[in-house]
Amino acid sequence: MPASDPNPSQPQAPLATARRRAPLGLLAELTHRCPLQCPYCSNPLQLEGAGAELDTAAWQDVMRQAAELGVLQLHLSGGEPTVRRDLEDIVATAAAAGLYTNLITAGVLLDRARLEALARHGLDHVQLSIQDVEPGNADRIAHYEGAHARKRALAGWVRELDLALTINAPVHRQNLDRLEGIVDFALEVGARRLEVAHVQYYAWALQNRAALMPTRAQVERSARLVEEARKRLEGILLIDFVVPDYYAARPKPCMGGWGRGIVVVTPSGKVLPCHAAQTIPGLAFDNVREKPLASIWLDGDAFEKFRGTGWMIGPCRGCERREIDWGGCRCQALALAGDAAAADPACAKSPRHAALVAIAEREANEPAPPFVYRRPRRQEGSDPSPTR
Repeated sequence: MPASDPNPSQPQAPLATARRRAPLGLLAELTHRCPLQCPYCSNPLQLEGAGAELDTAAWQDVMRQAAELGVLQLHLSGGEPTVRRDLEDIVATAAAAGLYTNLITAGVLLDRARLEALARHGLDHVQLSIQDVEPGNADRIAHYEGAHARKRALAGWVRELDLALTINAPVHRQNLDRLEGIVDFALEVGARRLEVAHVQYYAWALQNRAALMPTRAQVERSARLVEEARKRLEGILLIDFVVPDYYAARPKPCMGGWGRGIVVVTPSGKVLPCHAAQTIPGLAFDNVREKPLASIWLDGDAFEKFRGTGWMIGPCRGCERREIDWGGCRCQALALAGDAAAADPACAKSPRHAALVAIAEREANEPAPPFVYRRPRRQEGSDPSPTR
């Protein structure tokens, strides 16, 4: 069961304290297959193929192990999880184990009949991503014709079936000026929660950073609009707001702190402290095919590497926020500072912070280059080869 937080007056909290915390959530990446080609995709550059995916029984075992470990929330993700034909069986097992089930979906492959089936099997919540509220631009960003119309239809079915609905809106320079419309869309479709998340520059998003980077004026305007909407819609729509690291003064805690709140299982069964952790060389990732989930969470080498505060170097080691932001993002530190143990450059205390801001200012004020997509544009109704 979760333990109380370490005493913030102790700069190097014992790892045993962190170990006793059960993860709040399991992010189950059922597949990397996806019909969309979003230019900010956070999946690895090298995707895991369908042939490497855990089968139905293996995923069901992961669900039961997660519940036994003390996990409360299950986030079914991908890629696009509805590509899996066994999704109903996985949901049913998770629900029977007592997990709150959240389907994170692009919404273009689901019809009403299948959504009804998922609800019957125990689905609690749908988290639907949108790329814009202007249909042409939304479909361009998704690289999928007809995507926005399908998403709107799905949102209506979710409401009719009385499932909880979150709208997830990744924002960037090419859709941020329609933020008011995004808020209106969430209200119109009956969402209870809206996540306005500035794109974070990892994986495929890093390839498209210059095309996605907003201007400082756009970022500041978005913060004002969100604050105004929160006040206006209090009690009606909960709005979460994720600021872009490149304009931040303080880093965000990675996944609530490395090895503290979320455990990720990839399509092939690798267990990660965060979805981008495989970008850090030298980390050994255990697999649920070979070890119990609890053992990996409690003692896995990758989880121990940056858990707690004992790994920190300056300026993080002596910082009063070391047990608030937990040093920020290790993957970003590696990508931008060349050292996964360095201070996240998103922090104003990092010696590389000024360079990070300069990158943002330069790229945001240059003409946006064309998006680079993983694959050619997929037409409406084409089949991403679902299996299992």
